[in-house]
Amino acid sequence: QVQLVESGGGLVQAGGSLRLSCAPSGSITSINVMGWYRLAPGKQRELVAAITWDGSTTYADSVKGRFTISRDNAKNSAYLQMNSLKPEDTAVYYCNFVTSTFNYWGQGTQVTVSS
Repeated sequence: QVQLVESGGGLVQAGGSLRLSCAPSGSITSINVMGWYRLAPGKQRELVAAITWDGSTTYADSVKGRFTISRDNAKNSAYLQMNSLKPEDTAVYYCNFVTSTFNYWGQGTQVTVSS
């Protein structure tokens, strides 16, 4: 079973930056949408950003202007550049790939922003 592997999380001070990466452990074809979600304690899972196969993007209002999602179709990889991080960005971040037949998820990577 192919899984998504996230990397790049960690502890950073407010105002700092992190770059998350996501790649599959095996072959996945025809990825329509790549997205990043986050889950913070006591909150519902939130879509942070998503990018379609042709590069169209969408962002949560809370991260617009600070986060940038990108993808490398040749590597089947997704990235999330997070700048000007705030303590409220603290959460476990999950990568999600959507194909016509399956919805893939990663195990999550912790992002902690200290004030």
